[in-house]
Amino acid sequence: MIASMAHPHLPSTEAAVTAIREIAREFGLEMTVTDDIGADQTSRRTSSGAFTVLDPDGSLPHEAYVELGGSPSVTVQIFPEDDARIFVDGIEFADVPRDAVPAFLRSVHGGLAHVKGRLFPPGWWLVVPLPGDETYKELVPDATLTPWLSSRVR
Repeated sequence: MIASMAHPHLPSTEAAVTAIREIAREFGLEMTVTDDIGADQTSRRTSSGAFTVLDPDGSLPHEAYVELGGSPSVTVQIFPEDDARIFVDGIEFADVPRDAVPAFLRSVHGGLAHVKGRLFPPGWWLVVPLPGDETYKELVPDATLTPWLSSRVR
């Protein structure tokens, strides 16, 4: 199923939230969503003037913060600029394309994500493979493995 889920185009933050909702249902996860709508509300619009709601092109920017229940702990912050920041058990994956978020979450919750360790340079890495030879990899800070991360060591 994951191979057929290669990057569907998610034209908006709302489409991404809908896709995450489907994944939460699929894996039986609780989900909470916080929406920030308007240039004066979204986190990357600090240059917007006071009470400025629309972007210069007249669009209404929409940012969403999604928390998924269960193990591992996962949060997704979807930005209006077509990217997202995902935290998996405290490990940050910044600048994930919005279109890759569903495949990323399926990899994490479907058991494909894993932890690799190396002696030189020393450290643990959380590896999240996606369809089409795309892989996200982040260093586990302080080499501290949570119980979920420990269960994913290869």
